[in-house]
Amino acid sequence: MTQEHSRERLRERLIGDRAFYAEVVAIVVPIIIQNTVSNVVSLLDNVMVGRVGTLQMSAVAIVNQLLFVFNLCIFGGLAGAGIFATQYAGAKDDEGVRSCFRVKCMIAAAMLVCAFGVFLSMPQKLISVYLAEGTSEADAALTLSFGMDYLNVMLWGLLPFAVSQVYASTLREVGETRLPMLASVIAILVNLVFNYLLIFGKFGFPEMGVTGAAIATALSRYVETAIIMIYTHAKSARFAFIRGAYRSMRVPGALMGDIMRRGMPLLINEFLWSSGMAMLMQCYSMRGLDVVAAANIASTISNLFKVVFLSMGNAVAIMVGQALGAGEIRRAKDTVWRLIALAVSSNVVMSALVVALAPAIPHIYNTEPHVRQIATQMLYVVAAMMPLYAFCHCCYFTLRSGGRTIITFLFDSVYTWGVCVPVAYVLAYKTALPIVPLYLAVQSLELIKGIIGFILVRKGIWVRNIIAANPGGETAC
Repeated sequence: MTQEHSRERLRERLIGDRAFYAEVVAIVVPIIIQNTVSNVVSLLDNVMVGRVGTLQMSAVAIVNQLLFVFNLCIFGGLAGAGIFATQYAGAKDDEGVRSCFRVKCMIAAAMLVCAFGVFLSMPQKLISVYLAEGTSEADAALTLSFGMDYLNVMLWGLLPFAVSQVYASTLREVGETRLPMLASVIAILVNLVFNYLLIFGKFGFPEMGVTGAAIATALSRYVETAIIMIYTHAKSARFAFIRGAYRSMRVPGALMGDIMRRGMPLLINEFLWSSGMAMLMQCYSMRGLDVVAAANIASTISNLFKVVFLSMGNAVAIMVGQALGAGEIRRAKDTVWRLIALAVSSNVVMSALVVALAPAIPHIYNTEPHVRQIATQMLYVVAAMMPLYAFCHCCYFTLRSGGRTIITFLFDSVYTWGVCVPVAYVLAYKTALPIVPLYLAVQSLELIKGIIGFILVRKGIWVRNIIAANPGGETAC
């Protein structure tokens, strides 16, 4: 009887009722649609640029890897305020959400200043890091030139990207996921159309290659930002946090201190983790520009199949954060394990799809056969690891939902720089190991991280209501 009771409790803990899955669907499906459309268009963009040439595709991949660091810094910088905003939303505290929105505006502005300072001061040095010593001078010079052309235009898109993230993240934290999805889908379609027109010079437009791709991306970001801002302000009765949000930038002193204290580890984490990913790519690039192109193909394709577990992270952040903010600890704990079970099981299915499609999809690229072969082999590695990626991703957002930002910092970026980067560096620089075994060895390190994540989540150290001592209306600083 005891064993039966234990099995029943385990089943109850891992499998939710119809209301639970309805809530998950309402949160996750719009994000999955948004991310899927975004990744499909990224794939098409990638194919379009690849049809111009392998060097152009490698140059765009290098610049996007650098811009990825800025993107993740924005996400990380806003995440600290987002933890509080989610719990305030769960407690129905509009003033608290409004204060968090203001903090996000300040953080985004600071991130923009830093990004422009870095990208304008040493762009050629950053791109050149990815050009292996064995690369011919002509190929290196062309790749650098294409990369500079692409980067110079993409810088114009940093401002609207930051603004859209401030609005979209806050909307998701109060439970509105459809508007960011619709805005993103429209922007993505704009990007796709203008990519076709400007990369290849169709319908009277100039043929601009990689510069055209950058213009299309920057333009789409302005469109997305305009849609989100206009709709949010037009529906201020529904989104109460935006009413009076710009009347001042005053934020309760205690809240500002708590957000900075909990948010800085997240910002540093995202910077270190994204720069760690850039460093891993740099290690892979030591096997040649063909590997950069292949890794870019594999990453773009695999991102299509990663949308499920990436979106589940948002569900963890929203559903668990709101449960903690409402003081419903039991619900928060059950929600975590049910979402983890759903994420892992769904990604077993996605892994099978990757395995089935990996031999075919790289052939849509107009590149050398050996580049497509490397990309296919990398996709097999990703497919094998996807359920584990899903588990670790949900663990990360679980720890973050309770404000355990120091622990998430150790779990994520410290692990990346302390374990993954050194292993990749040694294998890339001190051995002649081919790229696919090297890639597999580095990706397999996720297993250790998964074991650590399981222990931390099971111990329940993330279970905390962090807004109880920070009502939205304290004295402002």
